[in-house]
Amino acid sequence: MLNKLTNILSKKTKGIGIEITPEKIKLVQLNKKGQQYKLVKYCSEEIPEEIFEEGQIADAPRLAEVIQEMLKTNKIKAKEVATAVPMRESIIRVIPIPAELDDKELNDMVLNHEAGLYLPYPTEECDLDYQKLGYFVDEDGIEKVQVLLVATRKEVTDLYLETFAQAGLVVNVLEINSFALLRTVREQLRQFTATEAVVLVDIEFDSTEIAIIVEGVPQFSRTVPIGTYQLNSALAQAMNLPITRNTEMLQEITVPTAPEGHGTSGSTTSTGQTWINPGMAALLRVLGELVDELRRSINFYLNQSDGVEVAQVFLAGPGGGLGQLDEFFTKKLNLPALHIDPVTSMGVETTVEIPAGDRTGLGTALGLGMRMI
Repeated sequence: MLNKLTNILSKKTKGIGIEITPEKIKLVQLNKKGQQYKLVKYCSEEIPEEIFEEGQIADAPRLAEVIQEMLKTNKIKAKEVATAVPMRESIIRVIPIPAELDDKELNDMVLNHEAGLYLPYPTEECDLDYQKLGYFVDEDGIEKVQVLLVATRKEVTDLYLETFAQAGLVVNVLEINSFALLRTVREQLRQFTATEAVVLVDIEFDSTEIAIIVEGVPQFSRTVPIGTYQLNSALAQAMNLPITRNTEMLQEITVPTAPEGHGTSGSTTSTGQTWINPGMAALLRVLGELVDELRRSINFYLNQSDGVEVAQVFLAGPGGGLGQLDEFFTKKLNLPALHIDPVTSMGVETTVEIPAGDRTGLGTALGLGMRMI
């Protein structure tokens, strides 16, 4: 089977990282000297609405043209690229395998036997990859090795490969976007123990990807159909403004946390004044739905896991940097929440100005760029 999902720890080669979302293309090129990263190139380009339908590429030739034009405009000559498919298009599982198997036997066991038990579609329709993790002894005293299994439908990986080929680029790395994002927070993750889980909340344009991480490895993943577009639409509709794909209005928002004794739907104070306007009340209702989905995901994971507690929530993606969103989530989930600015956390040296509103949304692109140094 031709495996198009490249190994998580495969050799790095020089080139560019490109993240594609339904909203825009983000391109990153990095250099590294010692432990210091330097941002050589950063640019982004809005994607015409008709290119994506329901979160999936609907017009690959047009998308390839947008990529080509972006490269030409920014005078980028690199031909090798790292890119990623959305987590919602993938299956990610950690599975136990007998430790005594050699590499060939392990490969056969994972790809030809175990994988089929975890996939909702036939293995012949998938591109599969796996990575050995740590060893452990199960309840029967048998030594086993944990294996991280990743699967994506061939039609999805083929579509990404064909799109970049039409743009004149060679895909050297094709991975899951959450893995690229994880690469940018690995230093922060090292402070947590094997009994402490971190919830990575990646708020993208049309969805939020939730990954629960233990010792740097995704143990649970889920996609919720709430993103910056849904937040922006709720705000605009309540304020009688046109609903557009442009979510810049959100960058000016500071998410309020209700005073004690007050709700989040236009509560009235003792003086008879409403402490938030209808637009903000609508925004808070959608954020409340997202909090409910997060809580359900966390509770589901904890019910399946023994001896693990959630220690931290990391907020990433274009929506992760909304003003006071960390405080809002901390209060609603009763868990410490923190904005992740990958440029700062990685200590990236920059020679180009990156707007504050773009920084939290740059994690996946930076993680892809790290694969191409």
